[in-house]
Amino acid sequence: MTKWILASASPRRKELMSRMRVPFQVIPSNAEEVITESDPKEAVKRLAKLKASDVAVRCLESREYIENGKEDTIILGADTVVVYEGRILGKPKDKEDAKRMLSMLSGKTHQVYTGVSLIRIPMMSSYTFCQRTDVTMYHMSPEDIEYYVNTGEPMDKAGAYGIQGMGGIYVKKINGDYNNVVGLPIARLCYDLGTLEARGWSMTPEIEKELEQENEI
Repeated sequence: MTKWILASASPRRKELMSRMRVPFQVIPSNAEEVITESDPKEAVKRLAKLKASDVAVRCLESREYIENGKEDTIILGADTVVVYEGRILGKPKDKEDAKRMLSMLSGKTHQVYTGVSLIRIPMMSSYTFCQRTDVTMYHMSPEDIEYYVNTGEPMDKAGAYGIQGMGGIYVKKINGDYNNVVGLPIARLCYDLGTLEARGWSMTPEIEKELEQENEI
């Protein structure tokens, strides 16, 4: 049986991953998450692959992996960002940064991009994709923002809110995959995985483009 590794310490991604009903372990990536791109799609795809690659290299070099006969393993890396008017918003640096982000998103529509990268070892095949969801927020008063930030929930989340937590009460509507906003588009992952398996993990740029077009919103 193929072994899965989640290259993330996120409890939200761990919970979503558990829905796939496959055995997996968590090995958080140590890769430095620095965004250098202006295109959010490329940014999350690169960071997701960076995380998966970091764990893949560590696994290939580990004594445990070698002693287990280099078992078939899929490493999953993911990265999520919030984008408003072309500006990429990562996790807030502090409370003031969180307030600034929430004030920016209040009453407006923004985009959430999650990049997902799969690396299969020892065959060293890989596949990376990006999913987008549009999110519209209700108006948040300064008092709402102050209260929410003081709960601490925004501090480890892209865009300074968690749709699956208290932040969800400020979400008016979404267009796209809810789980993508949480941090892992599990439905798209399973769909694309089926295509990967059917093709023996041999993906062409044309097939990847078709899958991207199928999942555009």
